[in-house]
Amino acid sequence: MSSRGMGFYSDEDSLKKYTPEEADLEAKNAEQVINTHPLVTSLRARSDLTESRPHMKMPGQYRAKSLTGAALLGPGRVSVPPYAWNDEHGKEMVALFHVGEDVCGHPGIVHGGLLATILDEGLGRCCFKSLPHNIAVTANLNVNYRKPTPASTFLVLKAETYKVEGRKAWVRGRLEQLAAPGEKPIVFAEAEALFISPKYAAMMPRIT
Repeated sequence: MSSRGMGFYSDEDSLKKYTPEEADLEAKNAEQVINTHPLVTSLRARSDLTESRPHMKMPGQYRAKSLTGAALLGPGRVSVPPYAWNDEHGKEMVALFHVGEDVCGHPGIVHGGLLATILDEGLGRCCFKSLPHNIAVTANLNVNYRKPTPASTFLVLKAETYKVEGRKAWVRGRLEQLAAPGEKPIVFAEAEALFISPKYAAMMPRIT
C-alpha cells in the first residue's frame, strides 16, 4: 500500500464514525462516562488540542486488519474506539479507553501485554507530527508496571515527546485510572520509547 488513495477520514469526521450497537450496554455506558467526565470537558476546552478517534479515521478495509482498530476492539475488550487529544506539533497526547472483562492475564487483571500495546501505539501517535511524513515505527519500548490494572476500568493515557532529533523522537507516558474530581489517579504503568521515521516513510500509508 502507498500513502496515496487510502481515503482516510479527518479528525472531525472520525468523531462521527462510531455509534454503539443498541444491545451493547457496555459500550453505551462507556460512551456516557467518557463524554460526561470533567477531564474530557477540560480537554475539549483547550484550543491547542485536536480531538479525534484515531482508529475511526482509517477506511473500513484498512481498519478491519488492524490489531488495535479491529481485533482488540469490541465488547469485553477495548469497549469503544478510544478518544484522543493531540497538539499540532506532536508534543502532547491524552487518550481515553475502557478495557473490559475479556482481556485478562490473571483473572480480573488486564493482561500486561495489552497495556504494553496501548502504550506503544499511544506514545507513537503522540510523536507522529514531530517527525517526517507523520509516520514512525517503534525502535525501543520500556514499560514499568506499577499496579495491577483491574478489568472493566477506564484508562487515561498521557504522553509527551521530550526530544526530537531528525527522524528520531523520544516519548514518555503513563496509563492511569480515570479518577473522580479531586481524587488522585492510580498509575498502572509507565513507559519510555524511541520512535523512528523510516527512510521509506513517504511510501507508507499514514495511520493518523
